[in-house]
Amino acid sequence: MALRNALLRHLRVPVQNLAVTPDVHFQKDLGLDSLDTVEIVMAIEEEFKLEIPDKEADKIDSCSLAIEYVFNHPMSS
Repeated sequence: MALRNALLRHLRVPVQNLAVTPDVHFQKDLGLDSLDTVEIVMAIEEEFKLEIPDKEADKIDSCSLAIEYVFNHPMSS
């Protein structure tokens, strides 16, 4: 739920028009561009109080990958 909230805060579409599920791909399903994806990663860092190295951040392009990263990160809160 926290990931969904972080995602919704940084998107420019009405919440009621957006179905965010764990299998949503940022570009294919939500139509986000690379800048939007960077903003989403920054929101995840802020929400879970962790730093995601650029090399890892470049790989996060879907909710499932974001969930996996946060779940496996030892410092996430």
